[in-house]
Formats: sequence, C-alpha cells, structure tokens
Amino acid sequence: MKAVAQDRYGSVDVLEFREVDRPVPARDEVLVRVHAASVNAYDWHLMHGDPKVARAALGLRRPRARIRGRDFAGTVESVGEGVTGFKPGDEVFGEADGAFAEFVCAKDSAVGPKPAHLTFEQAAAIPLAGNTALIGLRDVAQLQQGQTILVNGASGGVGTFAVQLAKAYGAEVTGVCRTRNIDLVRSLGADHVIDYTQEDFTRGGQRYDVVLDLVGNHSLGEFRRALTPTGTLVLSGGGVYEGGSFVGPMALFLKRRLVAPFVRGQRLLEITARHSRANLTALRDLADSGKIAPVVERTYPLSEAAEAIRYVEVEHARAKVVITV
Repeated sequence: MKAVAQDRYGSVDVLEFREVDRPVPARDEVLVRVHAASVNAYDWHLMHGDPKVARAALGLRRPRARIRGRDFAGTVESVGEGVTGFKPGDEVFGEADGAFAEFVCAKDSAVGPKPAHLTFEQAAAIPLAGNTALIGLRDVAQLQQGQTILVNGASGGVGTFAVQLAKAYGAEVTGVCRTRNIDLVRSLGADHVIDYTQEDFTRGGQRYDVVLDLVGNHSLGEFRRALTPTGTLVLSGGGVYEGGSFVGPMALFLKRRLVAPFVRGQRLLEITARHSRANLTALRDLADSGKIAPVVERTYPLSEAAEAIRYVEVEHARAKVVITV
C-alpha cells in the first residue's frame, strides 16, 4: 500500500510517499481502508521528535511509529479475532498512528461509527481535536451553563471545536485569534472575539470563569490575571511552536504542577486526552445533532501530505487541513 513514512526525525523533507507493507489487524484491532485523514500538531511533533524530552517515548534516535497521521475516516476492511462491534463495509472514524496511508490498523476501542451526515473528509477532522476539546471542557474544566470562557487559539483545530462545544454547554464564549480569523470564530458562535494582534486579553479588565489555552503564549501569572478569583485555567500543549527545544510547551505544564498546590481559589489544570469509543460516540451525536460542525480549510491528496504538514507548520492553518486518500 502507499503511505507517508519517515525513517529519521527532521523537517517535512524526511517524509517519503512510498510503498509499505499493508498492516494486519491483531486480535483487538480493526483494519480500515482510509478515505480521509486530518493533519494535527501531533503529526508535526512526531515528525520533528520535538520536544526532545518526548523522544524517550517516541523513539530515541528515530520514530517508533514510522507512518505519520493520527485521525482517519474510512470503511472497515477486516477485523481481528474477538472484535464484534464492527464488520467489513462499516463506515467509521477514529484515531491510530499511521493514518496517512491507504490502510490503517486501529484498536477497536479507538474506532466509532462515522457521523451519518458528514463526509469522510469532515469526519476525519474530528477525532483528536474534537476529543481534546471535549475532555478539556466537559471533564477538566467541567464547564457549566452561564459561565464565561475564553478560548485562546479559537481558530485552530481544537479551538474551533472548543468554541462550538462551549456554546452547546450554554457558556458565554470569547475567542482569541488573529485578524484574518475573526469572522470564522464569530461564525462558530463566539459571543466576543479578541484580535490578539491588537489587544492582550491578559491586560484587559475582563475576567473569565474558564480560560482554555491552546497556544502557550503567556505565563501562568498572566493567565491567572484573566481569571475570576475562583476561575479555572486549562492548559493544552498541542500547538505548533518553534522547535528544537528540550521541553518545549511542557515547560508551562511543569510550572503549573509546581505552582498549583499553592494556589488558593483558582484551579490550574491541564488536559490529558485519551481516545475512547465513548467519546467518539459523544462527538458523533454532537455532529449529527448539528451542535458541532468540522471546519476544513484545505484538502491535499495523500501524495502531498508533506506539503499539508508544511502548511500547518508555516502558515498557521485555521481549523483543519485534511488529507484525501
């Protein structure tokens, strides 16, 4: 099968569109014929092996997972022994390393039925970003109706879902983005939009019940300044940043862990996103009910996946970029 693979860490120049062996599903796995896959900052981090401290898990000298891509949507080709929830021909979406390929094997627990009213391209845009936003707002922040929330990085992959989810939960939403993305963030339902090129939300007078940070461009002290006395800060370190550092965005997480036990009133938390079929089901239901809708900025064919990642890295893509297979 054709796939986008890499044998060493580096820029998009290390990616190769080449023939590789077709995977065989293990006992608890589903083999999916991929119709579409989406690009995430996760792919960029794995490609670069950045931050370097993460290589202890990713592979010290070269990536253990050689094929890039994480999100996918497609049809079930075959299932491993013991898998009873899926059968060949089922339309599905989910998460698994190796999605930039004609076929991918995924744990059956990381696969769910595709939203009925979405295309494969739209469905592929949901899993990682949608799951991160869902966990961040529902489970970590425990966002309640009537609360105020600021989403820093509202026009990105996770941010576009976070704005929509926050509105679905009945919150008053402020989105932070650059000038060119203001109309997009408003169209997602944001009640207020801050252009970060013109205004620093940490220096204004507004205070929020929840601040969801998807960028990491402020210190903990600055973020706390934007919170109410009992507000909640939720950190997510998934964005694209200038690479080459040892700890990268994890530095803010480390500081949070040191400071949080001594903070009174405010909660300083972080997202640990784990895939699950239950969350995919929740996202599917939200999509089918019209409460969330994936925003796809661009699509690229599988053979141009390296260019798609380059676009996300250099041009700071808004919403999602999708690979068609």
